[in-house]
Amino acid sequence: MSDPARFGRIADGRHVLALRVYWEDTDASGIVYYANYLRFVERARSDLLRLLGVNQQRLLEEQGLALAVRACALEYLRPARLDDEIEVHSSIAEMRGASLTARQVVRRGEEELVQADVRIACIDRAGRPRRLPAQVVAALRPVAGQ
Repeated sequence: MSDPARFGRIADGRHVLALRVYWEDTDASGIVYYANYLRFVERARSDLLRLLGVNQQRLLEEQGLALAVRACALEYLRPARLDDEIEVHSSIAEMRGASLTARQVVRRGEEELVQADVRIACIDRAGRPRRLPAQVVAALRPVAGQ
């Protein structure tokens, strides 16, 4: 069994995932390539779900449901650089019947680097919207409303 600490931690109503910027994350100037922030926030959301006991593979296999990105907006404030230690802070800004909105902030210490708002839809295997399962809603409560 994996160590839950590697999936981040819950602090002040937010999930916090620590990451390091590697060479593969940067462009030729050593600055994080803009599209890689999408990878960082996706990884943080996946680990948030893991930490809170939501197994996405089991959700698909047993209920035929998936959580799919419907829309995202990122605002780039400052660059991260090679070898920086960064954190992705994630919370759930809104939960509706078949969707939720994650508010994610990439930080270096107290400095905000990127702000991301990601809308996620619960869909069935045919891509049709379905209500968020009660167990997912309950699991996300510790990080909702911040």
